[in-house]
Amino acid sequence: MKKFFWFCLFFLGLFWALSNFQGLAAKGNFETIVLDFRDNIPAAQIQAAVAEISTKYHIEPHPNSKFSASDHVYIIKGDRTVLNQIKKSELAKYTELIEPNYIYGLPEPIKGGYQANVAVPDRSLKNNSTPNFTGGPNDPLYSKQWNLHNINIQAAWKETKGNGVTVAIIDTGVTQVPDLKDTKFVAGYDFVNDRVEATDDNGHGTHVAGTIAQSTNNNYGVAGIAYEAKIMPLKVLSETGGGTISDIAEAIKFAADNGADIINMSLGGPGESKLLEEAINYAHQKGVLIIAAAGNSNQNSAGYPARYRRVLGVSALDASGSKAFYSNFGAGVDISAPGGDTRQGETGGILQNTIDSDNDGKAIFAAYQGTSMASPHVAGVAAMIKALGVKNPDEIMAILKQSSRAVEEDPFNHYGAGQLNAGDAVQLALRGKITFNDFFRWLRDNGYLNPGFWIDGGAIALLPKILMVIGSYLLAWFLKNYLPFTWGWSLTTGLIVGSSGFFPLRAVYIFDLPQWPLRLMSSSIPELGNIIQGTHALNPMFASVMIPFILIALFLGHRDWKWFAIGSAIGVASCLIVSAIISPALVWFGSDIIARIFLLVNAGLCLGLAKLASKGENQIA
Repeated sequence: MKKFFWFCLFFLGLFWALSNFQGLAAKGNFETIVLDFRDNIPAAQIQAAVAEISTKYHIEPHPNSKFSASDHVYIIKGDRTVLNQIKKSELAKYTELIEPNYIYGLPEPIKGGYQANVAVPDRSLKNNSTPNFTGGPNDPLYSKQWNLHNINIQAAWKETKGNGVTVAIIDTGVTQVPDLKDTKFVAGYDFVNDRVEATDDNGHGTHVAGTIAQSTNNNYGVAGIAYEAKIMPLKVLSETGGGTISDIAEAIKFAADNGADIINMSLGGPGESKLLEEAINYAHQKGVLIIAAAGNSNQNSAGYPARYRRVLGVSALDASGSKAFYSNFGAGVDISAPGGDTRQGETGGILQNTIDSDNDGKAIFAAYQGTSMASPHVAGVAAMIKALGVKNPDEIMAILKQSSRAVEEDPFNHYGAGQLNAGDAVQLALRGKITFNDFFRWLRDNGYLNPGFWIDGGAIALLPKILMVIGSYLLAWFLKNYLPFTWGWSLTTGLIVGSSGFFPLRAVYIFDLPQWPLRLMSSSIPELGNIIQGTHALNPMFASVMIPFILIALFLGHRDWKWFAIGSAIGVASCLIVSAIISPALVWFGSDIIARIFLLVNAGLCLGLAKLASKGENQIA
């Protein structure tokens, strides 16, 4: 019994030692300390506290950046000894937190440049070749992007490309390389150098931006996932790939305050930070979904910030769909996506356009591997879901998880909810919704996109009427030597109305409503009587001198309206002449010579009637 007791005690001690060792190892590295003063502390007291730190510790506190003033976040240089001293001092009562300003970095990828035997900085990677993926974009290197095929991107592109959504890339910055030329950008910030231009001096951030929104279908280079989305570049990592949690936290708040919808963080570290978690919660409350890389240490737990509850942690897959050899797994992994594996060559990596930091920042097409490459796949699909109208970040996260390809046997949580599936994610987001694409397809399938559906007869029906109106003016000008009139509103109106058959357009149909009432209300008088039967042939009762005769009989004694009736007679004559030449079809008479003669005789009668009615007149009003 005693031996069993000591045996248990030994293993408990060993477990405690290992736990503490891992805990110490997980604390991370830092060179500065974060002081976050409480919001209810007056500015004078904060300045007094800052002065006391400067005097007592010979350290000059300073705001983290120009965005720190409202949050009262200050940075001081110091190690763990200084950290413990300040935590125990009277200054602690003025602060919300005092913690290490941990240095996070890149889950370092293995880089490989893809030159395709051409000079990449110019636009010589441009051709009209057809990619191997049927129906894909015309980007000549799209056939080498196995990762996009792996996530079923073409099915998602049928519904959305992420238009109107802004994705913030918190990384090493973004340089607008040639294959980002057509990508939309919004203003970002460089928190490393405190300037507006957040250009990339490493290549990592630009590569990540390409996966999310590389200019696509531009007959050049490669494709991106949500290529109609906007990119917000936020630089928090230096050229060497390191950056502080204070800069990352401020970048998250900047993104949330400046219209970002999705945040991608292909970075991380072992140190937990309350400042960073507060920034994440702040962004989440403003409707922003945050996605982060799980890490490249092949360890049983994701790094931070992927491990936070409000962050979607992403592990990496290779081209076969298995967990990439380097990818972290376990706690903090929510979903998996292509991250690549370049051990057997660059074809197994994630190919995008970026810069070569070792060669004066020249543009190259580089194949990277890493959870850094997996995370932007999820961010791009999240942007597509957001573009479909799903606003809540928790709903977007749920759609991504539920639509993923589940892996049945995953005891160590290599894949989280499963493997990213863009096509199924978009369909799940659309469930119960009617999108513009659905409506467009319905219009097309039912013939409603045919111009002849909307305007009865289309341009063919409109052209004769245009000729009739023009002809009425020419006819009136020609007859001016024989008719005693001058131009006026009443004659002009009569010419237009009469020449167009007393209505200038044919029916405008409304979907599946019965057509004959609309045609009856909007057809010209010569067409009346034939509408219910649906024929275009003119009725000889109305396509004759009858209508002008009635009008002249009614208005002959009126000073102005008489000339409206005369103009109508000339206009109807033009209508009948054009109809006799172009479309002489008459009910009962057919469309042969008899119909033409009928129309021309009645046109002549209309002109004679106009001559008689205008006899003895010198002018009109």
